[in-house]
Amino acid sequence: MATCPECDGEIEVDEFDVDKGDQLSCPECGSALEVVGISPLELDLAPEDDDDDDDDDLDDEDDVEEDADEDEDDQEDKDPEE
Repeated sequence: MATCPECDGEIEVDEFDVDKGDQLSCPECGSALEVVGISPLELDLAPEDDDDDDDDDLDDEDDVEEDADEDEDDQEDKDPEE
């Protein structure tokens, strides 16, 4: 049995089924937790995953490319062909 550091809810985890560094979520509050100690079993909030931020950066780059394409299209509409 372990305690969630976020909501103090009891989490039923067998210390023989987990290893240090394993991640799980609290059934009470849904927080992402990491096993930081085995004997006694200790949980802490899992570090935030920075991979999500990288995905957002890629989306921003796509938006910039789309804006550039739209600007080129607008420029073609404004320039009369001679």
